[in-house]
Amino acid sequence: MAMGAFQKIFLFLLIISCYILIIVSEQEETGFVSSINPKFFKKKETFSHFRFYWQDIVGGNNATSIPIIPSIPKFDNSFSAFGLVRIIDNALTLGPKLNSKLLGRAQGFYAATSQTELVFLMVMNFALFEGKYNGSVITISGRDVAYDKIREMSVIGGSGVFRFAKGYVEANTISFDPITGDTIVEYNVFVSH
Repeated sequence: MAMGAFQKIFLFLLIISCYILIIVSEQEETGFVSSINPKFFKKKETFSHFRFYWQDIVGGNNATSIPIIPSIPKFDNSFSAFGLVRIIDNALTLGPKLNSKLLGRAQGFYAATSQTELVFLMVMNFALFEGKYNGSVITISGRDVAYDKIREMSVIGGSGVFRFAKGYVEANTISFDPITGDTIVEYNVFVSH
């Protein structure tokens, strides 16, 4: 017995309905995923350039950078410091002097990742205090070859004003004290947000 056109349409709609019910029940089962309204992403993109001076104080009573894992002993006398990991809460200042206006804090860690040269993996949040950026964070990560004049790392995100941020930073060492180990680095942050 051959199916009529009405029966074929009815069967097709029944199959589609079952398929939709399966999809809906799978979404309800997980309960943690939903679509985002595309209007949420239609804000105008802003491009900003920030300049901070990163104050890495490694010794004394006011240290802002402390080792949590020392370098591997066989590398202690080398220039690599391989294995060293430091947690930081460094001042971000307007000028290169430590007593310059405080704009925020660089919080995160850096780790010596090369056995043959002074190279660090940098993972930091630039938590800002000034103006409309107060409470907002720019997150960066990347490879920092300490002896290169300019090092480039990635802006990998942010929060507050910097939600969905992307961009890059250029780091340039301003001064390094070989006795104390204290370092001042100029960070130029180019960010789209």
